[in-house]
Order: sequence, then C-alpha cells, then structure tokens
Amino acid sequence: MAFHTVLPKIATSWVINLYRAARKLGSNGVPNYRNSCATKPSTGAASLCTIPSAGDTTVVCDFDGGLLRSTALFPYFMLMACEGGSLIRALLLLCSFPLVWILGEHTDAGVGVMAFVTFVGIRPRDTDLVARAVLPKFYMERLNAHVYDQLWLPARRKAAVTSAPRVMAEWFLKEYMAADVVVGRELQMVKIRHGCYYTGILCRPGPGMRQKALREVLGADGAMADVAVVGTSNPLNHLFIPYCKELYVVSTECAKTAQLPRERYPRPLIFHDGRLAFLPTSSAMHAFFLFLPLGLVLSVIRISICIILPYKISFAASAFFGIRFRTSGCPSTGAGAKPRGVLFVCAHRTLVDGVMLAGALQKPVSIVTYSLSRLSEILAPMKTVRLIRDRDLDAKTISQLLEQGDLAVCPEGTTCREPYLLRFSPLFAELADDMVPVALDAQVTLLYGTTTSGRKWLDPIAFLANPAPSYRVEFLGPVPRDQTCAGGRTGVEVANWVQHRLGEALGFECTGLRRRDKYMMLAGNNGVVSN
Repeated sequence: MAFHTVLPKIATSWVINLYRAARKLGSNGVPNYRNSCATKPSTGAASLCTIPSAGDTTVVCDFDGGLLRSTALFPYFMLMACEGGSLIRALLLLCSFPLVWILGEHTDAGVGVMAFVTFVGIRPRDTDLVARAVLPKFYMERLNAHVYDQLWLPARRKAAVTSAPRVMAEWFLKEYMAADVVVGRELQMVKIRHGCYYTGILCRPGPGMRQKALREVLGADGAMADVAVVGTSNPLNHLFIPYCKELYVVSTECAKTAQLPRERYPRPLIFHDGRLAFLPTSSAMHAFFLFLPLGLVLSVIRISICIILPYKISFAASAFFGIRFRTSGCPSTGAGAKPRGVLFVCAHRTLVDGVMLAGALQKPVSIVTYSLSRLSEILAPMKTVRLIRDRDLDAKTISQLLEQGDLAVCPEGTTCREPYLLRFSPLFAELADDMVPVALDAQVTLLYGTTTSGRKWLDPIAFLANPAPSYRVEFLGPVPRDQTCAGGRTGVEVANWVQHRLGEALGFECTGLRRRDKYMMLAGNNGVVSN
C-alpha cells in the first residue's frame, strides 16, 4: 500500500482514540476547564476576564503564563547570566537560543540547556543577589492584574509552580507575593576548596518531582486545590489536573491587557540593581550586542567632551553626540556679595549629577560624596571631596568648602532609580542658610548608570553608553528664610521641607529609607567602596 494512502488512516485512528480518551477522562471527574478570557464585556470599563473571586480557597498557580503575562523563560535566564555571571556568559546563552527554541523553552531539555549555560560555575551567593535585587523588578512589571487581583490575592493558601530553577523565583514569590510554597526545578551543587558552586545540571528532571511537591503542598490525605491557574502554551499544564477542582487557562489576549499598575504592586518597588534597563529577550539582546561596541565609543567621546571642552560649547557638542539635556529655573539666591558660597541641594540619580549641575551653571562647582571609586574621582571635571561619615569632621569639611565658594551636596547619600526620594540627612541644613534645591532626573533605555553590588567605576561609562541618555536639571529657587535654621527651624524640619519640595517638582514620593537600607537589601553591606 502506498505511503500517502496509509498516513491519513493512521491520523484518523489517532484522532478517534484521543476523542474517546477525552470523553472517558471527562466522565471520571476531571476538573472543569475554564478560559479566563472567554468573553468580552460590551463596556470598555469592565474587566476582560471572567475569573470569579477565589475567596477562602487554595490556589495553585503556574508562575510562567499564569501569574506572569508571558510564558517566556529565556529573558530571566539571560538576566541571571548577565548580572550574576558576565557579558561573555550572556553571549554564550544567546548563541544557545536556537537550540533552546528547537527543544522548547519549557521542556526538560530546553530548560536544561539554559540552566547549564547560565549556572555552571556560579556561586549560590551570586544567584541569590540577582534573585533578590534584579529579577523582582522585571517580575512585577509583568504580573497579570486579573489573576493577581481575583485569584491570587484573596486566596488563603498559595502555591506557585515554575518551569525554571526554584532559586530564580522563590525569593520574589515568598517575599513579594506571599506564596506559601514554591515548586520548581533544583540545581546540583558541588563543594570545592573555595566554596560551593552550581554545576548547571538539574536534579531529577521531569514531572515526578513536581507531582511529589504538589502532593506535599496539598497534604497527604489526598486533598485537592480549589483552583489552578495555567498559561496556554505551557506543556506542563497537565500536571495540575489530578490536584485541582477547577482549572483556569489564561489566554494570550487577556494577558496582553492585564498589566498591574505600579500603585497596586504587592510591595513598593524602590530599590533594584543590575545594569540592563530592558527585558533581555533574544531579539533585544541581539540588538544590544550589536550596539555595544558603538556605545563604548560614544561613551569615551562623551566623557572626553565633559572633561576637555569648556562649558559654553560642551552642551552643543554633547547634543551632537546624542545626550539630551534640559535645564530650567534660576540658580541665583539674590543680589549682592555673600561671605559664603551657595549650597546646591540636589536629588541623587547618577554619578554624573555633579557634571550636569556644573554644565547647567556654566561654571565648576565643588561636590561632596560618600563612596566613590578612585577612577571616578580622577575623571571628574570638578573638585570632589569625600566625606567619612563622622558627623563632626564632615561638618567641618562642608563649612570649609562653603567658605571657598559654591558647593553641591546630595543629602540622600546614595542613588535611587525609581521615582522615590530617600531620607535627607539634616547635616547640610545646619551648616548653610543660602540653599537652592536642584531637581535632577536621568533617563536611560539600555544600561543603568548606577550599581550597588557591581563595579562603581563603570557607572559613568555605562550611563554615557546609552543611545540617547537624557538629563533634567531644574533650579527651584532659594529656600525661604523662614524655612531655614536661621528662621527658627530645626535641621530635620529644613531637610524634610527641601525633600518634599524636590518631590513635588519631580513627581517623586518621599520616603524615610536610608542609604544603609538600600545596600543591606541589595548587596548585604553598608555601601563602603574600598580604595
């Protein structure tokens, strides 16, 4: 018999057998399937999803495609490889993407390839830092608002299942999402002379491990979860069927329109680390590596412009090479000669704040800093003076600098990427009455110009390597006399007034968090850079 006549008969037999098996499973108590976006209401204000409220229930949720709006795993492996490893490791992972695409991102083989390239030779401490300081930002920006609000948030007991290694998602799910249990793949480790390292090999790959973990979550008495939420394209969805009463499938169309607003995040996103300012999909990383050599050349040219050229022509030259700069307001504190210099109180966004301030003033101005790398001090086109965190000695240093001329200070003591202002130290308010608040803000699209656990000497290079970095400098005018210590205010009151004034101008939220809070959360230290 000819092959082209046999093939249709085999296909027909498979279809009939699959139909009979589906009917048999349906009659034996298979959980109900419901599409979370089965209907669209006629009014645009209504939710696109038809998920009922979970109430006092147990929810088992697929993290990739259920809680998150996308099922893609590759971008998060790329973040781990780049931030926890190096650019070379990230490039190797990008080269392996064609193989991962053929095998499937969620298959054991596909995840095994990504896990090996990403984790082999990396210390657990490095992966923990990335999982704690880098990944939560990208996870929260891609949470599914419908699933989070209607199923996850009201549930009494919450379990999350991920196709990626558990170390990548566990910290976020437990600290931010209040998950009771996180089920994921495990990585093998080897202990050698200098500590523990990941081998990149997955422990016991396959569905058996996840089924055992789900049974432990629900209890040994055969209890079932009330609701399970899965994505549409995850091949592991069938693992949820024996352990849930109802199964909801989140459609791709619903996920695209279900972004969770920042004000409804489980926790405020104030601190995060890492260099990459974009989600590193395969196409985005391909474009990144193509642009990186040009970006480094642009960075060297832009740094040279700031150091060599006079202020009057440096702005035009910088604009020609792609830097967007906008200044507004009047920096003057009044007419007449003053015995001391003016204290410019600035929001702190990047290490080039002082350079941009001096460019807006069209004259050099001294600046005091805390932890700054020696290379940054050498390259700075203005005078930089390091404070030593001794209140009396720092007050004496600031007073001497004000006697010599104008001075810039960042009372936050560290940078913050998100629209928040950290607590202002009151020391500056006790030492000067002629103060001008300066609202500074920086925007990037490729690389962040700040780091907590990385190499600080790369900060200005990374910021100026962006295709079109932008800076905003706004002078808010002198602080009124009655709002200074000379007008009867305390240092804390003056610092809080200046902080709120800057927050209003920038549209940022004021917080009471300190520099130490940031570094202890992101790097596990107090933020001191050794010489």
